[in-house]
Amino acid sequence: MDKEYDYVILGTGLKECILSGLLSVSGRKVLHMDRNDFYGGESASMHPLDKLFEKFDDPEGTKDSFGNGRDWNVDLVPKFLMADGGLVKLLVHTGVTRYMQFKQIEGSFVYYRGGTIYKVPADDKEALMSGLMGIFEKRRFRAFLVFVLNYSFDDPTTWDGMDPKTSTMEDVYSKFGLGKDTQDFTGHAIALYLDDEYMTQPCEEPLRRIKLYYDSLSRYGKSPYLYPLYGLGELPQGFARLSAVYGGIYMLNKPVDEIVMENGTVCGVKSEGEVVKTKAVIGDPSYFPERVTKVGQVVRCICILSNPIPNTQDSSSCQLIIPQNQVNRKSDIYVCSMSHTNSVTAKDYYLAIVSTTVETSDPLAELQPGLQLLGTIQKKFLWVSDQFEPQDDVKDSKVFISKSYDATTHFETVCEDIMNMYEQITGEKFDPSSISLADVDVES
Repeated sequence: MDKEYDYVILGTGLKECILSGLLSVSGRKVLHMDRNDFYGGESASMHPLDKLFEKFDDPEGTKDSFGNGRDWNVDLVPKFLMADGGLVKLLVHTGVTRYMQFKQIEGSFVYYRGGTIYKVPADDKEALMSGLMGIFEKRRFRAFLVFVLNYSFDDPTTWDGMDPKTSTMEDVYSKFGLGKDTQDFTGHAIALYLDDEYMTQPCEEPLRRIKLYYDSLSRYGKSPYLYPLYGLGELPQGFARLSAVYGGIYMLNKPVDEIVMENGTVCGVKSEGEVVKTKAVIGDPSYFPERVTKVGQVVRCICILSNPIPNTQDSSSCQLIIPQNQVNRKSDIYVCSMSHTNSVTAKDYYLAIVSTTVETSDPLAELQPGLQLLGTIQKKFLWVSDQFEPQDDVKDSKVFISKSYDATTHFETVCEDIMNMYEQITGEKFDPSSISLADVDVES
Protein backbone atom coordinates (compact mmCIF):
# COMPACT_ATOMS: atom_id res chain seq x y z
CA MET A 1 0.00 0.00 0.00
CA ASP A 2 1.24 3.49 -0.87
CA LYS A 3 2.02 5.87 1.97
CA GLU A 4 0.49 9.07 0.58
CA TYR A 5 -2.85 9.91 -1.04
CA ASP A 6 -4.71 13.03 -2.09
CA TYR A 7 -7.74 11.87 -0.11
CA VAL A 8 -8.46 9.19 2.46
CA ILE A 9 -12.17 8.36 2.64
CA LEU A 10 -13.62 6.66 5.71
CA GLY A 11 -16.82 4.62 5.48
CA THR A 12 -18.49 3.11 2.42
CA GLY A 13 -21.88 4.78 2.69
CA LEU A 14 -23.40 5.93 -0.57
CA LYS A 15 -22.24 9.55 -0.17
CA GLU A 16 -18.67 8.51 0.50
CA CYS A 17 -18.60 6.05 -2.42
CA ILE A 18 -20.00 8.64 -4.85
CA LEU A 19 -17.36 11.15 -3.77
CA SER A 20 -14.69 8.45 -4.10
CA GLY A 21 -15.81 7.76 -7.66
CA LEU A 22 -15.99 11.44 -8.66
CA LEU A 23 -12.57 12.22 -7.19
CA SER A 24 -10.92 9.16 -8.76
CA VAL A 25 -12.38 9.97 -12.19
CA SER A 26 -10.96 13.51 -11.90
CA GLY A 27 -7.46 12.10 -11.43
CA ARG A 28 -7.10 12.29 -7.65
CA LYS A 29 -5.33 9.54 -5.74
CA VAL A 30 -7.86 8.00 -3.34
CA LEU A 31 -7.64 5.46 -0.50
CA HIS A 32 -11.02 4.27 0.79
CA MET A 33 -11.27 2.47 4.15
CA ASP A 34 -14.14 1.01 6.17
CA ARG A 35 -14.10 -0.60 9.58
CA ASN A 36 -16.91 -2.91 8.44
CA ASP A 37 -16.57 -5.96 6.19
CA PHE A 38 -19.45 -4.84 3.92
CA TYR A 39 -20.33 -1.86 1.73
CA GLY A 40 -22.96 0.74 2.57
CA GLY A 41 -22.41 1.65 6.22
CA GLU A 42 -25.62 3.05 7.69
CA SER A 43 -27.21 2.86 4.23
CA ALA A 44 -26.36 -0.81 3.63
CA SER A 45 -28.73 -3.47 2.27
CA MET A 46 -29.17 -6.57 4.44
CA HIS A 47 -28.62 -9.79 2.46
CA PRO A 48 -29.57 -12.54 3.02
CA LEU A 49 -32.55 -12.13 5.36
CA ASP A 50 -30.58 -13.63 8.26
CA LYS A 51 -28.48 -10.45 8.32
CA LEU A 52 -31.57 -8.34 9.01
CA PHE A 53 -32.58 -10.49 11.96
CA GLU A 54 -29.00 -10.40 13.30
CA LYS A 55 -28.86 -6.61 12.87
CA PHE A 56 -31.86 -6.25 15.17
CA ASP A 57 -30.70 -8.87 17.68
CA ASP A 58 -33.31 -11.41 16.65
CA PRO A 59 -31.08 -14.26 15.38
CA GLU A 60 -33.66 -16.89 16.33
CA GLY A 61 -36.56 -15.02 14.69
CA THR A 62 -39.01 -16.69 12.32
CA LYS A 63 -37.00 -15.79 9.22
CA ASP A 64 -37.55 -19.25 7.74
CA SER A 65 -41.25 -18.47 7.31
CA PHE A 66 -40.51 -15.75 4.74
CA GLY A 67 -39.37 -17.87 1.82
CA ASN A 68 -35.80 -18.17 0.58
CA GLY A 69 -33.64 -15.83 2.67
CA ARG A 70 -31.27 -15.24 -0.23
CA ASP A 71 -34.07 -13.56 -2.18
CA TRP A 72 -34.14 -10.68 0.31
CA ASN A 73 -32.20 -7.40 0.03
CA VAL A 74 -33.50 -5.05 2.71
CA ASP A 75 -32.37 -1.41 2.72
CA LEU A 76 -31.80 0.12 6.14
CA VAL A 77 -32.27 3.62 4.67
CA PRO A 78 -34.61 3.14 1.70
CA LYS A 79 -34.77 5.89 -0.90
CA PHE A 80 -35.98 6.20 -4.48
CA LEU A 81 -34.26 7.99 -7.36
CA MET A 82 -36.02 10.76 -9.28
CA ALA A 83 -35.85 9.66 -12.93
CA ASP A 84 -34.63 13.11 -13.99
CA GLY A 85 -32.86 13.89 -10.71
CA GLY A 86 -29.32 14.53 -9.58
CA LEU A 87 -28.35 10.97 -8.65
CA VAL A 88 -29.46 9.49 -11.98
CA LYS A 89 -27.45 12.20 -13.75
CA LEU A 90 -24.41 11.30 -11.64
CA LEU A 91 -24.88 7.63 -12.55
CA VAL A 92 -25.06 8.48 -16.24
CA HIS A 93 -22.15 10.95 -16.10
CA THR A 94 -19.83 8.45 -14.41
CA GLY A 95 -20.97 5.41 -16.37
CA VAL A 96 -22.03 3.54 -13.22
CA THR A 97 -25.30 2.71 -14.99
CA ARG A 98 -23.47 -0.06 -16.85
CA TYR A 99 -23.16 -1.94 -13.56
CA MET A 100 -26.85 -1.71 -12.66
CA GLN A 101 -30.42 -2.20 -13.77
CA PHE A 102 -33.41 -0.24 -12.51
CA LYS A 103 -37.15 -0.73 -12.26
CA GLN A 104 -39.74 2.00 -12.15
CA ILE A 105 -41.72 2.49 -8.95
CA GLU A 106 -45.36 1.92 -9.83
CA GLY A 107 -47.11 4.71 -7.97
CA SER A 108 -46.83 7.95 -6.04
CA PHE A 109 -49.51 8.61 -3.43
CA VAL A 110 -50.43 11.12 -0.75
CA TYR A 111 -52.39 10.78 2.50
CA TYR A 112 -55.12 13.35 2.66
CA ARG A 113 -58.27 14.46 4.46
CA GLY A 114 -58.13 12.34 7.56
CA GLY A 115 -56.90 9.05 6.17
CA THR A 116 -57.76 8.66 2.50
CA ILE A 117 -54.97 7.75 0.09
CA TYR A 118 -54.92 9.46 -3.31
CA LYS A 119 -52.68 9.12 -6.33
CA VAL A 120 -50.63 12.26 -6.95
CA PRO A 121 -51.95 13.73 -10.25
CA ALA A 122 -49.62 12.81 -13.12
CA ASP A 123 -50.58 15.75 -15.33
CA ASP A 124 -53.13 18.55 -15.73
CA LYS A 125 -55.74 16.17 -17.18
CA GLU A 126 -55.38 13.74 -14.27
CA ALA A 127 -55.69 16.68 -11.90
CA LEU A 128 -59.21 17.30 -13.25
CA MET A 129 -60.16 13.68 -12.50
CA SER A 130 -58.52 13.43 -9.07
CA GLY A 131 -60.58 12.96 -5.92
CA LEU A 132 -58.03 15.08 -4.08
CA MET A 133 -59.91 18.29 -4.84
CA GLY A 134 -63.36 19.70 -5.42
CA ILE A 135 -64.36 20.77 -8.92
CA PHE A 136 -63.36 24.44 -8.56
CA GLU A 137 -60.09 23.60 -6.80
CA LYS A 138 -59.29 21.15 -9.61
CA ARG A 139 -59.54 23.96 -12.14
CA ARG A 140 -57.36 26.23 -10.04
CA PHE A 141 -54.76 23.49 -9.58
CA ARG A 142 -54.79 22.70 -13.30
CA ALA A 143 -54.14 26.38 -14.09
CA PHE A 144 -51.32 26.38 -11.52
CA LEU A 145 -49.78 23.25 -13.01
CA VAL A 146 -49.90 24.59 -16.56
CA PHE A 147 -48.26 27.79 -15.30
CA VAL A 148 -45.42 25.89 -13.57
CA LEU A 149 -44.72 23.55 -16.47
CA ASN A 150 -44.58 26.47 -18.93
CA TYR A 151 -42.46 28.60 -16.58
CA SER A 152 -38.99 29.44 -17.94
CA PHE A 153 -36.52 30.98 -15.52
CA ASP A 154 -34.74 32.67 -18.43
CA ASP A 155 -37.90 34.13 -19.99
CA PRO A 156 -39.72 36.82 -17.93
CA THR A 157 -42.67 36.70 -20.32
CA THR A 158 -43.60 33.34 -18.73
CA TRP A 159 -43.48 34.62 -15.16
CA ASP A 160 -46.91 36.32 -15.08
CA GLY A 161 -45.68 38.64 -12.33
CA MET A 162 -44.07 35.86 -10.27
CA ASP A 163 -40.37 36.79 -10.16
CA PRO A 164 -38.34 33.69 -9.17
CA LYS A 165 -36.01 35.77 -6.97
CA THR A 166 -38.49 38.01 -5.16
CA SER A 167 -41.91 36.30 -5.20
CA THR A 168 -42.47 33.64 -2.53
CA MET A 169 -44.25 30.33 -2.95
CA GLU A 170 -47.01 31.78 -0.78
CA ASP A 171 -47.42 34.45 -3.46
CA VAL A 172 -47.69 31.81 -6.18
CA TYR A 173 -50.26 29.76 -4.28
CA SER A 174 -52.23 32.91 -3.53
CA LYS A 175 -52.17 33.98 -7.19
CA PHE A 176 -54.00 30.78 -8.14
CA GLY A 177 -56.20 30.70 -5.04
CA LEU A 178 -55.04 27.25 -3.96
CA GLY A 179 -56.40 25.98 -0.66
CA LYS A 180 -54.26 24.84 2.26
CA ASP A 181 -54.77 21.12 1.56
CA THR A 182 -53.72 21.57 -2.08
CA GLN A 183 -50.66 23.50 -0.94
CA ASP A 184 -49.87 20.59 1.38
CA PHE A 185 -49.74 17.85 -1.25
CA THR A 186 -48.04 20.16 -3.74
CA GLY A 187 -45.25 21.17 -1.37
CA HIS A 188 -44.73 17.78 0.27
CA ALA A 189 -45.71 15.07 -2.23
CA ILE A 190 -44.56 16.87 -5.40
CA ALA A 191 -41.91 19.45 -4.41
CA LEU A 192 -40.83 17.02 -1.64
CA TYR A 193 -40.16 19.55 1.11
CA LEU A 194 -39.71 18.26 4.65
CA ASP A 195 -41.58 21.19 6.25
CA ASP A 196 -43.30 24.47 5.34
CA GLU A 197 -40.34 26.83 5.64
CA TYR A 198 -40.09 26.95 1.84
CA MET A 199 -43.39 28.86 1.68
CA THR A 200 -41.83 32.19 2.67
CA GLN A 201 -38.68 31.82 0.57
CA PRO A 202 -38.19 32.80 -3.12
CA CYS A 203 -40.27 30.61 -5.40
CA GLU A 204 -37.42 29.64 -7.76
CA GLU A 205 -36.38 26.49 -5.90
CA PRO A 206 -39.94 25.20 -5.25
CA LEU A 207 -40.86 25.74 -8.91
CA ARG A 208 -37.72 23.88 -10.00
CA ARG A 209 -38.66 20.99 -7.71
CA ILE A 210 -42.18 20.76 -9.11
CA LYS A 211 -40.80 20.82 -12.66
CA LEU A 212 -38.30 18.11 -11.71
CA TYR A 213 -41.12 15.91 -10.42
CA TYR A 214 -43.08 16.19 -13.64
CA ASP A 215 -40.01 15.96 -15.88
CA SER A 216 -39.15 12.72 -14.06
CA LEU A 217 -42.72 11.51 -14.39
CA SER A 218 -42.77 12.15 -18.13
CA ARG A 219 -39.56 10.17 -18.68
CA TYR A 220 -41.04 6.73 -17.98
CA GLY A 221 -44.67 7.31 -16.93
CA LYS A 222 -46.53 5.82 -13.90
CA SER A 223 -44.35 7.58 -11.29
CA PRO A 224 -41.25 9.79 -11.21
CA TYR A 225 -39.22 7.26 -9.22
CA LEU A 226 -36.70 4.55 -10.09
CA TYR A 227 -35.14 1.90 -7.87
CA PRO A 228 -32.19 -0.45 -8.53
CA LEU A 229 -32.88 -4.15 -8.80
CA TYR A 230 -31.47 -5.97 -5.74
CA GLY A 231 -31.65 -2.87 -3.55
CA LEU A 232 -29.64 0.24 -2.82
CA GLY A 233 -26.59 -1.78 -1.81
CA GLU A 234 -25.82 -1.95 -5.52
CA LEU A 235 -25.18 1.83 -5.63
CA PRO A 236 -22.12 2.16 -3.36
CA GLN A 237 -20.62 -0.98 -4.91
CA GLY A 238 -21.11 0.49 -8.39
CA PHE A 239 -19.25 3.67 -7.46
CA ALA A 240 -16.58 1.59 -5.71
CA ARG A 241 -16.00 -0.30 -8.97
CA LEU A 242 -15.76 3.01 -10.79
CA SER A 243 -13.18 4.32 -8.33
CA ALA A 244 -11.14 1.12 -8.67
CA VAL A 245 -11.10 1.44 -12.46
CA TYR A 246 -9.44 4.85 -12.03
CA GLY A 247 -6.90 3.67 -9.47
CA GLY A 248 -8.83 4.07 -6.21
CA ILE A 249 -7.86 1.62 -3.46
CA TYR A 250 -10.56 0.04 -1.25
CA MET A 251 -9.90 -1.66 2.08
CA LEU A 252 -12.78 -3.24 4.03
CA ASN A 253 -12.50 -4.49 7.61
CA LYS A 254 -9.85 -1.81 8.20
CA PRO A 255 -10.04 -0.07 11.60
CA VAL A 256 -9.22 3.60 12.04
CA ASP A 257 -7.12 4.30 15.13
CA GLU A 258 -6.57 8.04 14.78
CA ILE A 259 -7.01 11.05 12.51
CA VAL A 260 -3.53 12.59 12.62
CA MET A 261 -3.52 16.41 12.81
CA GLU A 262 -0.69 18.94 12.54
CA ASN A 263 -1.28 22.59 13.49
CA GLY A 264 -5.04 22.07 13.22
CA THR A 265 -4.89 20.51 9.75
CA VAL A 266 -5.20 16.83 8.92
CA CYS A 267 -2.03 15.19 7.66
CA GLY A 268 -2.72 11.48 7.94
CA VAL A 269 -4.79 8.52 9.12
CA LYS A 270 -3.45 5.88 11.49
CA SER A 271 -4.66 2.30 11.12
CA GLU A 272 -3.24 -0.76 12.87
CA GLY A 273 -0.09 1.15 13.78
CA GLU A 274 0.54 2.41 10.23
CA VAL A 275 0.12 6.06 9.20
CA VAL A 276 -0.98 6.99 5.69
CA LYS A 277 -0.31 10.60 4.71
CA THR A 278 -3.07 12.60 3.04
CA LYS A 279 -4.05 16.16 2.11
CA ALA A 280 -7.64 15.70 3.31
CA VAL A 281 -9.94 13.19 4.98
CA ILE A 282 -13.57 12.56 4.02
CA GLY A 283 -16.01 10.42 5.95
CA ASP A 284 -19.36 9.80 7.58
CA PRO A 285 -20.17 11.20 11.05
CA SER A 286 -19.46 7.93 12.89
CA TYR A 287 -15.70 8.42 12.32
CA PHE A 288 -15.63 11.92 13.83
CA PRO A 289 -17.72 11.97 17.05
CA GLU A 290 -15.85 15.01 18.38
CA ARG A 291 -16.41 17.03 15.18
CA VAL A 292 -20.17 16.60 14.71
CA THR A 293 -23.29 17.92 16.42
CA LYS A 294 -26.44 15.92 16.99
CA VAL A 295 -29.31 17.77 15.29
CA GLY A 296 -32.14 15.28 15.75
CA GLN A 297 -33.24 11.68 15.26
CA VAL A 298 -34.97 9.64 12.58
CA VAL A 299 -37.21 6.68 13.39
CA ARG A 300 -37.72 3.95 10.80
CA CYS A 301 -39.80 0.80 10.89
CA ILE A 302 -39.08 -1.98 8.39
CA CYS A 303 -42.19 -4.10 7.89
CA ILE A 304 -42.63 -7.43 6.11
CA LEU A 305 -46.08 -7.75 4.53
CA SER A 306 -47.88 -10.45 2.58
CA ASN A 307 -49.95 -7.86 0.69
CA PRO A 308 -49.40 -4.60 -1.20
CA ILE A 309 -50.29 -1.47 0.76
CA PRO A 310 -54.10 -1.22 0.67
CA ASN A 311 -55.67 1.55 -1.45
CA THR A 312 -52.58 1.98 -3.64
CA GLN A 313 -54.12 0.29 -6.69
CA ASP A 314 -52.37 -2.99 -5.77
CA SER A 315 -49.01 -1.39 -6.55
CA SER A 316 -46.13 -3.80 -6.12
CA SER A 317 -43.99 -0.75 -5.31
CA CYS A 318 -44.92 2.79 -4.36
CA GLN A 319 -44.17 5.90 -2.33
CA LEU A 320 -46.74 7.37 0.02
CA ILE A 321 -46.23 10.71 1.77
CA ILE A 322 -48.23 11.87 4.77
CA PRO A 323 -47.89 15.69 4.88
CA GLN A 324 -47.24 17.10 8.34
CA ASN A 325 -50.38 19.22 8.52
CA GLN A 326 -52.60 16.23 7.75
CA VAL A 327 -51.61 14.57 11.04
CA ASN A 328 -50.81 17.65 13.17
CA ARG A 329 -47.05 17.24 13.06
CA LYS A 330 -44.03 19.38 12.25
CA SER A 331 -42.49 16.74 9.97
CA ASP A 332 -43.85 14.56 7.17
CA ILE A 333 -44.17 10.78 7.48
CA TYR A 334 -42.79 8.74 4.57
CA VAL A 335 -43.85 5.26 3.47
CA CYS A 336 -42.16 3.32 0.67
CA SER A 337 -42.91 -0.17 -0.50
CA MET A 338 -41.11 -2.71 -2.72
CA SER A 339 -41.58 -6.38 -3.56
CA HIS A 340 -40.09 -9.35 -5.43
CA THR A 341 -40.61 -7.39 -8.67
CA ASN A 342 -37.72 -5.20 -7.42
CA SER A 343 -35.67 -8.30 -6.47
CA VAL A 344 -35.68 -7.38 -2.78
CA THR A 345 -38.13 -9.93 -1.32
CA ALA A 346 -39.15 -13.53 -1.77
CA LYS A 347 -42.18 -14.09 -4.00
CA ASP A 348 -45.55 -13.11 -2.49
CA TYR A 349 -43.94 -10.82 0.10
CA TYR A 350 -43.64 -7.06 0.31
CA LEU A 351 -41.45 -4.63 2.20
CA ALA A 352 -42.81 -1.39 3.59
CA ILE A 353 -40.63 1.10 5.45
CA VAL A 354 -42.19 3.94 7.44
CA SER A 355 -39.96 6.83 8.53
CA THR A 356 -40.14 10.29 10.06
CA THR A 357 -38.17 12.83 12.05
CA VAL A 358 -38.54 12.19 15.78
CA GLU A 359 -40.50 14.91 17.60
CA THR A 360 -41.48 13.24 20.90
CA SER A 361 -40.22 10.70 23.44
CA ASP A 362 -42.35 7.97 21.82
CA PRO A 363 -40.98 7.47 18.26
CA LEU A 364 -43.07 4.34 17.56
CA ALA A 365 -46.28 6.24 18.25
CA GLU A 366 -45.18 8.90 15.77
CA LEU A 367 -45.15 6.28 13.01
CA GLN A 368 -48.69 5.05 13.70
CA PRO A 369 -50.39 7.13 10.97
CA GLY A 370 -48.16 5.33 8.47
CA LEU A 371 -48.18 1.88 10.08
CA GLN A 372 -51.97 1.77 10.22
CA LEU A 373 -52.12 2.10 6.43
CA LEU A 374 -50.13 -1.09 5.79
CA GLY A 375 -52.72 -3.75 6.60
CA THR A 376 -51.49 -6.88 8.39
CA ILE A 377 -47.80 -6.66 9.33
CA GLN A 378 -46.05 -10.04 9.46
CA LYS A 379 -42.84 -8.78 11.08
CA LYS A 380 -41.43 -5.39 11.93
CA PHE A 381 -38.04 -3.99 12.92
CA LEU A 382 -37.88 -0.59 14.61
CA TRP A 383 -34.79 1.55 14.89
CA VAL A 384 -34.00 5.12 15.85
CA SER A 385 -30.84 6.73 14.49
CA ASP A 386 -29.21 9.97 15.53
CA GLN A 387 -28.73 12.69 12.93
CA PHE A 388 -25.41 14.52 12.86
CA GLU A 389 -23.96 17.47 10.99
CA PRO A 390 -20.34 18.70 10.92
CA GLN A 391 -19.62 21.53 13.35
CA ASP A 392 -16.29 23.07 12.34
CA ASP A 393 -14.90 25.06 9.42
CA VAL A 394 -13.40 22.54 7.03
CA LYS A 395 -11.21 25.14 5.30
CA ASP A 396 -8.63 24.86 8.06
CA SER A 397 -8.98 21.26 9.21
CA LYS A 398 -9.41 19.63 5.76
CA VAL A 399 -11.74 17.13 7.44
CA PHE A 400 -14.90 16.83 5.34
CA ILE A 401 -17.87 15.11 7.00
CA SER A 402 -21.18 14.15 5.40
CA LYS A 403 -24.55 14.72 7.04
CA SER A 404 -26.60 11.79 8.35
CA TYR A 405 -29.41 10.48 6.14
CA ASP A 406 -32.76 12.16 6.74
CA ALA A 407 -36.23 10.60 6.89
CA THR A 408 -37.12 11.24 3.25
CA THR A 409 -37.58 8.35 0.83
CA HIS A 410 -35.94 10.11 -2.12
CA PHE A 411 -32.35 11.07 -2.94
CA GLU A 412 -32.61 14.81 -3.61
CA THR A 413 -31.30 15.87 -0.16
CA VAL A 414 -28.51 13.27 -0.46
CA CYS A 415 -27.40 14.75 -3.80
CA GLU A 416 -27.47 18.25 -2.35
CA ASP A 417 -25.06 17.21 0.43
CA ILE A 418 -22.76 15.42 -2.04
CA MET A 419 -22.55 18.43 -4.36
CA ASN A 420 -21.88 20.81 -1.45
CA MET A 421 -19.11 18.54 -0.17
CA TYR A 422 -17.55 18.15 -3.62
CA GLU A 423 -17.34 21.92 -3.98
CA GLN A 424 -15.84 22.29 -0.49
CA ILE A 425 -13.30 19.53 -1.13
CA THR A 426 -12.12 20.53 -4.61
CA GLY A 427 -13.07 24.20 -4.87
CA GLU A 428 -14.88 23.25 -8.08
CA LYS A 429 -18.62 23.38 -8.58
CA PHE A 430 -20.17 20.17 -9.90
CA ASP A 431 -23.59 20.86 -11.36
CA PRO A 432 -25.52 17.70 -12.27
CA SER A 433 -28.26 19.79 -13.90
CA SER A 434 -25.93 20.37 -16.85
CA ILE A 435 -25.65 16.62 -17.54
CA SER A 436 -27.71 15.29 -20.44
CA LEU A 437 -29.55 12.12 -19.60
CA ALA A 438 -29.02 9.11 -21.79
CA ASP A 439 -31.28 6.09 -21.54
CA VAL A 440 -31.01 4.22 -18.26
CA ASP A 441 -31.59 0.46 -18.20
CA VAL A 442 -35.09 0.43 -16.73
CA GLU A 443 -37.00 -2.85 -16.60
CA SER A 444 -40.62 -2.44 -17.66
